[in-house]
Amino acid sequence: MRIRIIAVGTKMPDWVEAGYAEYAKRMPRDVTVEMVELPLAQRSKNSDIAKAMEKEGEAMLAVIEKGGKDEQVIALEVKGKPWSTEQLAENLAGWKMSGSNYSLLIGGPDGLAPACLALATIKWSLSPLTLPHPLVRILVIEQLYRACTILQNHPYHK
Repeated sequence: MRIRIIAVGTKMPDWVEAGYAEYAKRMPRDVTVEMVELPLAQRSKNSDIAKAMEKEGEAMLAVIEKGGKDEQVIALEVKGKPWSTEQLAENLAGWKMSGSNYSLLIGGPDGLAPACLALATIKWSLSPLTLPHPLVRILVIEQLYRACTILQNHPYHK
């Protein structure tokens, strides 16, 4: 199974790169996690935010299309459904059995484009808090790793 984390934003601070890399290398071999970084659309004081989000959304959709017809899309969205870590582990077990690949979408500073939200079959909320997008990358990969450890009865979760 492949999980692609498709995130808007490049040139992350070193602490983000290091945090993400630490959990990515711990992932079990049967779950391949790939980070796809997309450039942030240009914004200025007078720019049209909706246009910028649309451009970012188009880039995300292009990546998703390359994933094939069995690609399932999950949008990380503050208004989505919150899961406990145990629920994520249950979902991950189901994803593994489905035979599909998954794309997890992390938007830019203004969120995800409406087209991306419409395509998503699942909307997942990490928290009702507004989180910095670089931190979301680390939270997502750590929670995926933790869910894997639950499925393997590894003591990391305790």
